Amino acid sequence: MSVTIRTATSDDAVAIAALWNEAIDTTSITFTTERKTLEGLRKDIAQRGPLFLVADLDGQFGGFATAFAFRGGPGYRFTFEHSVQLVPQARGHGVGRALMAALEANLRQQGAHSLFAGVSGENPDGVAFHAAIGFREVARLPEVGHKFGRWMDLVLMQKIL
Repeated sequence: MSVTIRTATSDDAVAIAALWNEAIDTTSITFTTERKTLEGLRKDIAQRGPLFLVADLDGQFGGFATAFAFRGGPGYRFTFEHSVQLVPQARGHGVGRALMAALEANLRQQGAHSLFAGVSGENPDGVAFHAAIGFREVARLPEVGHKFGRWMDLVLMQKIL
């Protein structure tokens, strides 16, 4: 499998929305229940530039990674949070690692110092993935997410860039 990491374009919004909305609708990897819109994704892609990446697998969409401000205010301007998601056939082939390595490089070029992952406590694969690429668990927030009629923990993981 040939993997190319590139900056997302507005043309990628359909594939990104399909992947993200499936996760929103059917999993607890994200606590949100608000589906992503094409308009909103196209706006995010345009605003984030090199902080919104996609993986191209032999000409097919393989997933995305994006980074955004951790919190508002100038004191947090060097700290970011991210989201990374892969299509099922891309998992276990180094695609997530490649996306994150490129995203981290782009963040460093923009002066970022710290990157957070907010991982659902019901997503042990997500926790393991982030630990494997150098993130460490810095907090576990009990029962802060609510979805599918149940309370879920949020695991905050951090990597100093």
